[in-house]
Amino acid sequence: MAKIDHIKSLLKHFINNDSSKFKTTILQIAAYEAKQGHSTAARELRELIEKADISSSKIIQLNTENNMFVVSHPNNTLDELVVTSEIHQRIARILNEFANRQKLYGFGLSNRRKILLEGDSGTGKTLTASIIAGELKLPLYNIQTDKIVTKFMGETSAKLRLVFDSIQKFTGVYLFDEFDAIGADRSLDNEVGEMRRILNSFLQFIEQDESNSIIIAATNNHDILDKALYRRFDDVLHYSLPDEEKRKAMFIKLLRSYKTNFRPSKQLIEISSGLSHADITNISNDAIKTSILNNSAITQEQLIELVGERTNVYKRKIN
Repeated sequence: MAKIDHIKSLLKHFINNDSSKFKTTILQIAAYEAKQGHSTAARELRELIEKADISSSKIIQLNTENNMFVVSHPNNTLDELVVTSEIHQRIARILNEFANRQKLYGFGLSNRRKILLEGDSGTGKTLTASIIAGELKLPLYNIQTDKIVTKFMGETSAKLRLVFDSIQKFTGVYLFDEFDAIGADRSLDNEVGEMRRILNSFLQFIEQDESNSIIIAATNNHDILDKALYRRFDDVLHYSLPDEEKRKAMFIKLLRSYKTNFRPSKQLIEISSGLSHADITNISNDAIKTSILNNSAITQEQLIELVGERTNVYKRKIN
């Protein structure tokens, strides 16, 4: 028979109308019964819960007046992201574990749902959050860091609590972009300890979080993140600037919808070294727009010129 803790959990999740955790508890009971040698009862429970019309997640729109979030409903897919095969596989693993999380719950395991993305600007971190939301048919809540972090003592921690309350109540993908504003190393704090308190609050909230939502933190400055953060995340993905192979693949992917037979020249691939995914996306879009407006073909020379414009901007910033 199910333990009293299981029964209490069932009642709690029923009262809170949390269908996902209700289903998880049933699967835990089935696993418990199987361990007791009651295989028939365990099988019947699994069959009943799988047949039941219970939604795996209850998605409710946040109050649109909440200025701490920008809510969107992306339809991006994984094949849009040109990254290393390792990053592709690890994102696919996150998606697979979320889709099959009930199986994991049945064995006392949980899916990866607290993810840290780190790497150079424009390398696909924000797009990754949109892809995860799009693939899982979940809303994307982009958390506005500038609306959370304030100069008033204690106010930021209070706002973080509200964010994590929403993460618990409303299933979705939550993106903390520019995460170093919250997660900077506590030893670097020169602000009378307020940033230290903010980080401590975040560590506490993410440690306690047991929601169904996926939490993604993205940063361009991983070197200044506090080391205590890393063990709070289930996965850490490192993004880097695209190499020659990836730059070639990006030009082909981005331009094929407009010019199906386009193949970037060796010169174009070489001079685009050092550009990010976002840079190559903007260059390709500029080439398409020029072609449409001038009723002209996209040429290698045109793209090389656009790359030159982009790299010259960076040279001026360095000088």
